[in-house]
Amino acid sequence: METIHQIALHINSEQHNKTIIAAIYARVSSGRQLNGYSLEEQIRLAKERCNSMGWKIRYIFCEEAQSAGTTDRPKFQIMLQKAEQGAFDVLVFWKLDRFCRSLLDVVNMEKKLREYGVSLHSVTEQIDTTTSFGRFNFRNIASAAEWERDMIKERSRLGMKALAMQHKWPNRLPPLGYRKIKNGHLKINAIEAKLVQYIFQRYKQLKSMPQIAYELNQRGIKTKRGEKWSAASIKNIIDNEIYIGRYTVSDVTTTLKEYQIITTRLFHLTQKIKNRKQHNQEMPKKRKQTTVDHVFKEYISFLKEEEKHPFMTDEELAYPETPKDPRFLS
Repeated sequence: METIHQIALHINSEQHNKTIIAAIYARVSSGRQLNGYSLEEQIRLAKERCNSMGWKIRYIFCEEAQSAGTTDRPKFQIMLQKAEQGAFDVLVFWKLDRFCRSLLDVVNMEKKLREYGVSLHSVTEQIDTTTSFGRFNFRNIASAAEWERDMIKERSRLGMKALAMQHKWPNRLPPLGYRKIKNGHLKINAIEAKLVQYIFQRYKQLKSMPQIAYELNQRGIKTKRGEKWSAASIKNIIDNEIYIGRYTVSDVTTTLKEYQIITTRLFHLTQKIKNRKQHNQEMPKKRKQTTVDHVFKEYISFLKEEEKHPFMTDEELAYPETPKDPRFLS
């Protein structure tokens, strides 16, 4: 039985008078993917496939540190624009999950590209939508991939539920104020607990999350992750019911007195302050000046960067990671 690759080769030989223009799409979700997942390896294998098919490569779209959970990716969107313009005939990628993860996205993107006259071709899977059999096989593989991901999610959900029933903490990093002990439970960290209490008390006095974040940063105090404080990270502390001993993981909710760091009265008071409408609350002058200085420094840095790289061509915008090779720019 012939493979999709062999069928496509036959179709190519029948259409030898027409030059097929190809675009390569490569993606990694992090900067350190191994075992053939790197951008360079994906591009190399895609180039080899294009050469074996007799396809001429016009574009190489490289996507680094981008999740396939959404199609709202910079180079992916540029690729769609080029496809709509009729700039290429077939999109080549190393594996389906480099292209899209969601079955809905896969089906919708395949339909949209087909309307633009663009086919899909996978290097490692039996996918080539230039044929009706290839399109049928494409949907089967996409469905199987979606089913596998759903099974993984279901197993993860069940595992989370099992941990929650035992009142264990599901993540590696516990909230500020706690440490995770060997049996998976939380134990109050006395030093961090004092910081949590300070944040609640300070918020009761100032009624301003940005101001508290500013003060902590001025004192050189970091978050649990070792980062600078922001209004959002202060809000995460203020809103977390774990500090009154209310444990909520998965769909399990219970009260554990041994987890309580602040009084219930103080927690509800801060919630009342937070939910109260704030009218014309002016930013303190010192914090305002610090914010202005930061924005100014960012702007100066932007201007300097613009002087170094004042303009990007259309080709550079499509694949800036790829060295300019005249063979691929025609």
